[in-house]
Amino acid sequence: MVEEELKKNIEETFDDDSEHKTYKLYNFRRPDKFSKDNLRALRDIHREFSKAVSLVLSGYLRMRVEIEVVSVDQLTYEEFIRSMPSPISVGVFEFQPLSGQILLGISFEVISCIVNRMLGGVGITDPQTRELTDIEKALAKKVINIILKSLEDAWNAIVPVTGKFISLDDNYQSIQVATAGEIVALLTFEVQISGKHYGLFSLCFPYPVLETVLTHLSTQHIFQTKGLVATNDERMKMISKINLSTADLRVQFGTCSITLDDFLQLSEGDIIKLDNKIQDDLIVKVNGEKKFFARPGTLKNQICVKITDVYDEMHEILRNYF
Repeated sequence: MVEEELKKNIEETFDDDSEHKTYKLYNFRRPDKFSKDNLRALRDIHREFSKAVSLVLSGYLRMRVEIEVVSVDQLTYEEFIRSMPSPISVGVFEFQPLSGQILLGISFEVISCIVNRMLGGVGITDPQTRELTDIEKALAKKVINIILKSLEDAWNAIVPVTGKFISLDDNYQSIQVATAGEIVALLTFEVQISGKHYGLFSLCFPYPVLETVLTHLSTQHIFQTKGLVATNDERMKMISKINLSTADLRVQFGTCSITLDDFLQLSEGDIIKLDNKIQDDLIVKVNGEKKFFARPGTLKNQICVKITDVYDEMHEILRNYF
């Protein structure tokens, strides 16, 4: 009644003067701490996470897993707890150096299907909702750590964090990571396994956890940093992977045009006249692409070429005219 009367009085106060209608109702019991841009940024971050973890779990379980963000909301911790089913597998973890703990909830339909697959089954959901056994909890922890690694990778594109698993519980009632009235950001995901089994999992970020990084949670910041920021460790890992990769390297000594009949009649000792002049550089191809000019020679009785310059298409065209 008091709130309705206050609203009515405010509306009557500004009805006469349209220039002053700039007031905004504010709920002191449930303030909005995350802006719309913050929530959009969270959706963008976790959309990339959902794609990555879908691929990881599909490969790990050897069955198709599809995960999609369905909603991003802010509500009080008490409202969040009341909205969650029981029993439910709840992983508690930290994002160091951020303060506070984060909750990852996986519905029984999803976790039972995954555990069934890990135990050698075809991946079906247990029709009877129950708490997990000790063996099933051990397997669930392994899955949560896999999900946590993908989540850490997604967040590292925004702020450098290190995920640390804390515990696994069967419900939210025994977990207290925030006060009842504290605002949390809740992300809900739909999970499809083999197109037959459906369920949900959720991520709960209490406001104190994200308070220090809210300036990074904007769509503009994500757009500017996405794909551009890499740590020294990431660069070294990339270089080490490239160093071990193989490439097809070939040297083109020259070209010529002959008829198919002449080609079929070639035999040992025949001489083919190439278009190249003896003083022309040879062309080095990497994976079929022209990359360098080179000169032929020998090194320790081995035929070799010496790179002389980077390949230039115009240079190759002009040399045919001289």
